[in-house]
Amino acid sequence: MKYKKHVFVCTNDKVAPKKCCGSERGMEIVNAFKESLTEKGLQREIRAQKAGCLDTCAFGPSVVVYPEGIFYGKVTPEDVEEIVQEHLINDRPVERLKLEF
Repeated sequence: MKYKKHVFVCTNDKVAPKKCCGSERGMEIVNAFKESLTEKGLQREIRAQKAGCLDTCAFGPSVVVYPEGIFYGKVTPEDVEEIVQEHLINDRPVERLKLEF
């Protein structure tokens, strides 16, 4: 596997009145992940990118981290640094944002 971890951020937009991650700052979250990973020199081992619908619209903006398959919901740009530090670097999922299915 090329990357140790892979972060997908939903940036999908749907027709109103459905809530959608794209209009809820999805790309801002993608950019925050990329910026944080670059600042820490991790962009070669951890990839963050935009994704289409993750089918968790009610909990958006949503993020999924692989290979663990851990989903996060109601993520804000302010949450990104905590996810990077705790989950991506220290392998401890951020429980307060974690979605259980």
